Amino acid sequence: MVESKKEIIVMKNISKSYKVGNNIFKALEDINLTIRKGEFVAIIGKSGAGKSTLMNIIGCLDSKVEGEYILDGLNTRCSDNRLAEIRNNKIGFVFQNYNLLPKINVMENVELPLIYMDLDYKKIREKSIKCLEKVGLKEHIKHKPSELSGGQMQRVAIARALVTNPEIILADEPTGALDSKTGNDILKMLNDLNKDGNTIILITHDKEIARKAKRIITIKDGKIISDTKNNKYRNEEEVYED
Repeated sequence: MVESKKEIIVMKNISKSYKVGNNIFKALEDINLTIRKGEFVAIIGKSGAGKSTLMNIIGCLDSKVEGEYILDGLNTRCSDNRLAEIRNNKIGFVFQNYNLLPKINVMENVELPLIYMDLDYKKIREKSIKCLEKVGLKEHIKHKPSELSGGQMQRVAIARALVTNPEIILADEPTGALDSKTGNDILKMLNDLNKDGNTIILITHDKEIARKAKRIITIKDGKIISDTKNNKYRNEEEVYED
């Protein structure tokens, strides 16, 4: 009997509300969600559906919620300092607009998450170069972000997400600022990382992009309305061609 992969995300009855004037707006309501190590999951929803709020909670960027969120066996209801530690060790972020610091070079951008860890500089440099090699950008380590294309900047962001060897890569609309061909290249890279064993959570509003994942979770009006295995998922290279 094959042992199932461990649960890396467990959410129980997660709800999040905001006060808007005299009214209470429920961004999320009774979310129950389990994601296992090594999955490639797309969370899809229209603007205002609640997917960004859910992403912030998954990413330990917002802990002021009702319910319980266990991340890789750790309860996220804890102090802000402890939550930041969990976030830095467990999650690598890839954002639509890259979030690279413009005044420092590619290498220094990738090294940033490691600065807060107890590592000597030689180890930091080695890990950063390895991740830049993985995304095909070793020859660009001294370039500033402004000297790169959009696709290259997103590759730097992926290298930065990988450098701490996190349990989860959380990608928020990672192709939103890219043309379709470059976007497909980034999605293929995420797929390759998943084949290497990384857990990928992709946030998107685009059904075509969501179909690149193995599991699709649809959120609407703050609730999960469907959670299905993607039977149309294919692992072949042609999925990522124009």
